[in-house]
Amino acid sequence: MEQREIRHIADGSYAQKVRIGYTVELAYQVETSAEFIFNLHAARTRQQHVVAESFVVSPQVPVTLEDEPSNGNRLARLSAEPGALSVRYAGTVEISQHMVERDCVMPGVLAELPAPVLRFLLPSRYCQVDRVHSLAWQEFGHMPSGIAQVDAVCAWVRERTTFRPGSSGASTSAMETLEHRVGVCRDFAHLTITLLRSLNYPARFVTGVDYGAPRELGPPDFHAYVEAWLGDRWYLFDPTAISPLTGLLRIGTGRDAADVSFATMFGTVHSGMPRVAFAAAEDPAHGIVRPVATTLAVSTATE
Repeated sequence: MEQREIRHIADGSYAQKVRIGYTVELAYQVETSAEFIFNLHAARTRQQHVVAESFVVSPQVPVTLEDEPSNGNRLARLSAEPGALSVRYAGTVEISQHMVERDCVMPGVLAELPAPVLRFLLPSRYCQVDRVHSLAWQEFGHMPSGIAQVDAVCAWVRERTTFRPGSSGASTSAMETLEHRVGVCRDFAHLTITLLRSLNYPARFVTGVDYGAPRELGPPDFHAYVEAWLGDRWYLFDPTAISPLTGLLRIGTGRDAADVSFATMFGTVHSGMPRVAFAAAEDPAHGIVRPVATTLAVSTATE
């Protein structure tokens, strides 16, 4: 990364800011009265500022927007009667990125982990930590703890798993991905998280969009990536390597995909494929740069 693109901080770290806008369009055919919960709104955090956003539903119905307390996800809730229903979210975020040379990232001490991150060490619905513990230590236990070990886990998952759209479903778990060696971003993330938790790293599942993904993978889409707690903050990892770390915005955060579904429906509903679009801005006068690949460790969260 060129020096002009990042700002050096006195403590040896770097900082940069990106601005990304995205839209999501969803279409449904509602057969019976139904309840919807959407997790489409950009997260509001100390390092991600929502510049502008809109949420439009047709036909117009009352919408309740609530912050889910355990993960901070922003949930839009509505009721719909039978008929066609369309939803469109548009948001623009500015993300302040903390960046540091990878060999400067400290591994952290298990006994000193903050209480809020401890739950991300435990098994969850799609991440059966207890079933891969022996494998994780067999493959990676010879390595010292730290970011190099986390990188090795990501590389191992990427090298043995084929990225194939449509190859898995909403119920696919880390164990199934381990066995079948094929999946999409959520499957890569689940397997990576499961191995990292087995190695005593708090690890969590984050949703965004696949900014920078190769065109041959299909049209723009949602994306899932991983955060691991190292030292005193969460660092970003994308085991698929399809998006640059600096292009990862945050929508939902949770233990696994069960916590961050972009749409949850209660009732008889038929849905089409989501339509996703995004773009990044460049505004040097205000310190805004375009996301690019980097070898630096990138963090956008300290909590």
